[in-house]
Amino acid sequence: MDTNKKFKTSNMMLAFIALIAAVLIVALAGFFLLSPPEEIIMGQAEATTVRISGKVPGRIADYRFKEGDQVKKGDTLVFLDTPEITAKMRQAEAARAAAEAQHTKALNGARSQEIAGAYEMWQKAKAALAIAEKSYTRVKNLYEKGVMSAQKKDEAEANYNAMLATEKAARSQYEMAKEGARKEDKAAAAALVERADGAIAEVESYIEESALVSPIDGEVSERFPEIGELVGTGAPIMNITDLRDMWVTFSVREDLLKDLKIGNEVQAFIPALDNQPVTLQVYYLKDMGTYAAWKATKTTGQFDAKTFEVRARPMQPIKDLRPGMSVILKR
Repeated sequence: MDTNKKFKTSNMMLAFIALIAAVLIVALAGFFLLSPPEEIIMGQAEATTVRISGKVPGRIADYRFKEGDQVKKGDTLVFLDTPEITAKMRQAEAARAAAEAQHTKALNGARSQEIAGAYEMWQKAKAALAIAEKSYTRVKNLYEKGVMSAQKKDEAEANYNAMLATEKAARSQYEMAKEGARKEDKAAAAALVERADGAIAEVESYIEESALVSPIDGEVSERFPEIGELVGTGAPIMNITDLRDMWVTFSVREDLLKDLKIGNEVQAFIPALDNQPVTLQVYYLKDMGTYAAWKATKTTGQFDAKTFEVRARPMQPIKDLRPGMSVILKR
């Protein structure tokens, strides 16, 4: 009897322990199943990237740097072969030479031979005027004495007036030759020179574009055309990435924006860098927009949650962080 009693007591203890264990397992399972899952927000590291392109079309003559190389601001990156621009420079220089000649001619006026010829014509007209004046005076006196007819007197007077007009015209031609071009002609010639200078300056700016330089310090992240390929105006040739100016972009539902305010600091980690922790500061917050209508999905008051773009910068530079690396933010 004692043995049976002990056996029953032992069975009751085992059953009790099994019940307690079952209750604990169910409680733990309920805890893990009913606990809300940890929200994980994944972002991506980005950096300022400058696209290098030219103002003029040409062929890629040579690259000075390859992908992955570090460059400094002002370094020459690529040379373009632009024979059309060289031809335009020769045209512009020829146009300027022609304009300079016109301007010099306007400033110098007539040649010395032309001035001398005009002076001689004036002197000849003066001599003829003097003879015509004496003849007219002589005929007039005879006419007043009744010796000369009115016809002769009128002919002498007409000849005198003609010689007077001829002398005035010859003197004007001489003075004009001596004075040179009018001020309007000089101004027009000077304007032609300025226009030619502007054309040369424009072509020179295009020539400078045949050797493209880096506007920033950075790393050559991409090269697009190969040597010998033709590129058009504004076509991308290469990208320079500034790894000193990096940030992380997250796409966050609006119901998770509670602590993601501009100026707030958040903690995250970088899987590619052995889960290295990083402190970020939010500096940009904007809805990403959608083409779908924003309306309630149920009559119980639930609504469609919009997505916002959140940008945050590391508080300290992160060694080996590269654009495209994932950055994880746990909520």
